[in-house]
Amino acid sequence: MVEPSQAAPRVLVLYTETAPYVMACLDALVARTGARIELVRWPVNAEAPFDTGAHPGITIHDRTAFDDQALLAFALKFDPQLVIASGWVDKGYLRVCRAMRRKGVPTSMNLDTAWRGGPKQWLSTVLARFWMPRTYSHIWATGSRQVRYARMLGLRDTHILTGLYAADTKPLVEASVRARAARSQHFPHRFIHVARYIPTKGQQLLCDAFAELCDQGRAGDWELHLVGVGERFDAVRDSPSGRHPRITHRGFVQAGEMPAVLAEAGVSVLPSLYEPWGVVVQEHACMGLPLLLSDAVGAGERFLKEGENGASHKAGDKDDLQRSLLRIIGMDDAALVRMGERSAELGATWTPAMWAEMAEKHFFER
Repeated sequence: MVEPSQAAPRVLVLYTETAPYVMACLDALVARTGARIELVRWPVNAEAPFDTGAHPGITIHDRTAFDDQALLAFALKFDPQLVIASGWVDKGYLRVCRAMRRKGVPTSMNLDTAWRGGPKQWLSTVLARFWMPRTYSHIWATGSRQVRYARMLGLRDTHILTGLYAADTKPLVEASVRARAARSQHFPHRFIHVARYIPTKGQQLLCDAFAELCDQGRAGDWELHLVGVGERFDAVRDSPSGRHPRITHRGFVQAGEMPAVLAEAGVSVLPSLYEPWGVVVQEHACMGLPLLLSDAVGAGERFLKEGENGASHKAGDKDDLQRSLLRIIGMDDAALVRMGERSAELGATWTPAMWAEMAEKHFFER
């Protein structure tokens, strides 16, 4: 581990919402390079009030403490050697990035929005030609659909990175060793879904599909647990299917408590109607869970191998979701254990340490 020093790289991170996996990547960058990181972030989302904890080498600032002019002054005084920023929503962040570009400092825009080809995106590609080169030198994208968008925005392939998100793999991998050993002895017939309760995550569809299978006597002894909170929590929980006795709504769980919850589960389900990436997919893969994902989940391209560690279904299609659920329900436990082992292999292929190595290679070794 490299100790932070006055000569260490100075990194300014301008974020909207941070999550534990973001902090894990930044911690890894500090450990690898000794970087001094000033992190400005929006207030913690009430629907996901993650405990940030302590992060040596990283100083955290609340975005509400700065107006745009004060933020620019703060950035100029810090004089970063790299700026990493969330998209183009915050105009103050854009102003800082333009100022840094004029000084020749690399500025990297996070991009997790998938290319879908709608009118709004086509318009954004036209407008980006005027402001993108003056604001961002690089785009750091999550996956292939985002890379396509980045190219449409006008950046050269040499200035487009992939692998923006990496799960905090270490605690998950450590917990998965015990969990996988326990599953090999007794596989828990429990589907688990972890997401905010918002319309695009598909909780109502999932409850409807699973409850119907239960009522038809086709679900065997399986149960369904949902973790999270959000605007749709009460509506889904109190719906006819949401109240089914074999469906449990567990509410919000802190990241540190999540491995224990996942250890009690058998198979992960994410039936999102729209999911540009989904770090939860890698987290659950690391825990050795077979995966059932809708075809709208971007992370499936990296962490789901059809038939090897799970299956995909058509987003929004209840019948196809039920087909995937029934496929799992009909499998013997030994086959499910093998699927989980393959998930664990795939989940461990991208780590915060690898993320930090990529950042060092592209931004500091110049």
